[in-house]
Amino acid sequence: MEIVNRTENKLLNRVEISFKWQHIGKSTPSRKDVMDLVKTLEPGSNPELIVVKDCSTRFGQPLTTGLAFIYSTEDAMKVEPDYIFKRHESLRSSPAADETAQGGDE
Repeated sequence: MEIVNRTENKLLNRVEISFKWQHIGKSTPSRKDVMDLVKTLEPGSNPELIVVKDCSTRFGQPLTTGLAFIYSTEDAMKVEPDYIFKRHESLRSSPAADETAQGGDE
């Protein structure tokens, strides 16, 4: 993965990374793969606070480009729309989501 642009957005408390990933001879990377790689590119980042947006693969080319946001706090993440949270729900392992799924308010 190659970082095309890295910007610190202090107003929204996040780091914005534009990337391109050459995956010659391999399948198209999943959002989980992208999140895992972004986590390694930004040491100290919390995987629960990473959002992958605009992930796009060119037809006939082993090239995927996209944008990833790494938020500093959960509160800062509230600027994202609800569909983004639903899209990333299956990629995260949040203990709060596990408790509500088990019926924690008995």
